[in-house]
Amino acid sequence: MSEASASGLACEARLNLRNLPLYIDRISDRLQSFDADASQEGQRLDFRFAFGGASFDMERLVMRANAADRDGLARIKDLLATAVQVYAREENPEIVWTGDLAGETRLAQFREMVVTHVGDLTPHMRRIRFAGEDLSRFAKFGGMHIRMLFPTSEVPDPLWPMLGSNGLPVWPSDDRRPAARVYTIRTLDMANGVIDVDFLVHPGESIGAAWAIQAAPGMKVGIMGPVGRPVRPASWYLMGADETGLPALARLLETLPTETKGVAFVEIADDGERQEIDNATGIELHWLTRDGVAAGLSDRLADAVQSVEWPQTGSAFGWFAAEAAAAKIVREHWRGQLSLGRDQTLAAAYWRRGAAGLMAG
Repeated sequence: MSEASASGLACEARLNLRNLPLYIDRISDRLQSFDADASQEGQRLDFRFAFGGASFDMERLVMRANAADRDGLARIKDLLATAVQVYAREENPEIVWTGDLAGETRLAQFREMVVTHVGDLTPHMRRIRFAGEDLSRFAKFGGMHIRMLFPTSEVPDPLWPMLGSNGLPVWPSDDRRPAARVYTIRTLDMANGVIDVDFLVHPGESIGAAWAIQAAPGMKVGIMGPVGRPVRPASWYLMGADETGLPALARLLETLPTETKGVAFVEIADDGERQEIDNATGIELHWLTRDGVAAGLSDRLADAVQSVEWPQTGSAFGWFAAEAAAAKIVREHWRGQLSLGRDQTLAAAYWRRGAAGLMAG
């Protein structure tokens, strides 16, 4: 699927990268982690996504993208350009797309959103509802997360990003740039044009938490997405999350097929942080409380996940979202001891103790 159909959209970009053969395998691995099927014929690598196709012509140093619609093409351009930027950084790649939609400046993955409701689920988890236009994109591509763009006291009236010629966002100067943090779409209601996002409210230098504490109806934010690797379909799941990964884990329990089996662990500060989850699956949910131990210092979550025996038959997937040290322990256990690959596991650091930023921390 390297050429567009007569009714489709197609574009290409030349790559002046003499060392491309050195890292094309890593680019391919990254693209496959976004549910792309890869194949190779001679000097050409092809990738087939559910929403379009892509190829790398290693002989002519050209990458191509095609899709049936604007959202699909924008998504593939973003995935390709990001992979090249990450792995070809030392060659300082200059990517300029030509072909369909090449002159666009509107960022397909961006929406301005308005707060319509604020409420507390638990003492430290606040749910905020946002309204916006044409949210169908955020149900595509298998990503559960969005990059939220916040005004701050330093930049109270930010400018939103636009689309660059490389297919990636172009950001305004620092004095007008919004603060960006990644959060999970807890629920998406396309018919009514609203999304719910759960914010962990806690002390410390957290831009997202600080914004959520004073959020009120009528306030505006930007969102971009969806972002993140899709969770692979499986008949059995092993899941683990602390409070920062809880919204994503809860969404999975409410949206995976009812016949899905497995085990899930959620680490929370105390029993007061338990929340109602409409678990539609056969996955067993266990709550682990720290009871006075500071977040990021308990071993209970990582130990619990490592204690579960991986099934020997059937399809299985491991999903983990918590503090960086715990995520590293679980990732090394899955990859090292159990020899499971990226197609079977996703262990993400949503925050790092002592550092601001990352995902929802």
